[in-house]
Amino acid sequence: MTAPALLARPRVEVARSVDEAVGRLAELGPDGAPLAGGTWLMRSATPPGMFVALHRIPELRGVTTGTWGAMTTHTELAAAPLPPALRALRTAARTSAFPQVRNMATLGGNLAARGFAEADLVPALLALDATVEVATAAGRHRIGVGDYLRAAHGDTADPAALLVSASASAPAGRRSGYARLIVRGGGEYALVSVAISADLDGTGVASAVRVAVGSVEARARRCPEAEAALAGTTLDEAAARAAGQAAAAVLTPRDDLLAPGWYRLAVMPAVFVRAAADCFADSVTEEVR
Repeated sequence: MTAPALLARPRVEVARSVDEAVGRLAELGPDGAPLAGGTWLMRSATPPGMFVALHRIPELRGVTTGTWGAMTTHTELAAAPLPPALRALRTAARTSAFPQVRNMATLGGNLAARGFAEADLVPALLALDATVEVATAAGRHRIGVGDYLRAAHGDTADPAALLVSASASAPAGRRSGYARLIVRGGGEYALVSVAISADLDGTGVASAVRVAVGSVEARARRCPEAEAALAGTTLDEAAARAAGQAAAAVLTPRDDLLAPGWYRLAVMPAVFVRAAADCFADSVTEEVR
């Protein structure tokens, strides 16, 4: 008896180079997909017939100060000695999910997963104004992470496009932070997540502010209204709360089984306060839960 399509075991091929993976994905088209950490597969109702596994590709691994391979896990990001300018990414990785998931979930998978409004690394990378390197059958190119999200999650997405790495600058004087709100304890998806990045002058006044909000709408996005509210401030509690209120006034929240939309908006100012405080937190005292 033939197993139903949804119960059939998908096939897996192992690629050993970026070019090999892209070439095979181009051949498979919509019938294939790259396989990284695999944590998102549990939510997929219709997995493809063939996966191209990426774990044997050395180029996709590795962490430096400002560049991270697509196969870098959340655990590796959480342990990386990132400077204050990139703290938002480290905090997002450190506080996401629980250890078993962090050990498997990858940066590339977090960005590429469709329908994953709660992806923790995405708002952090948006606030850090990160760029990504993408390999396709036509060659490689580097684009902003926001442009990548629109292309990868759109109806005309290239099934052979493979994320290779992400990068962000870390100038002196820049600070960033991240915070998320969950229902009960570790391992849950965020109801609201906020990432903040800003350049501080000698008196602590913020400029070049970038803010991204995740988990509230269907996809994380920058929030110019919140950025304007934080510009020219010292990222103090009052300014952060006002920025959260500005964001709540323009975002269109979603309802799901974890929380109604109105609740996500109501708690947003408090999450902004925590994200701003994380910009100045002492990384020496952190513990990965």
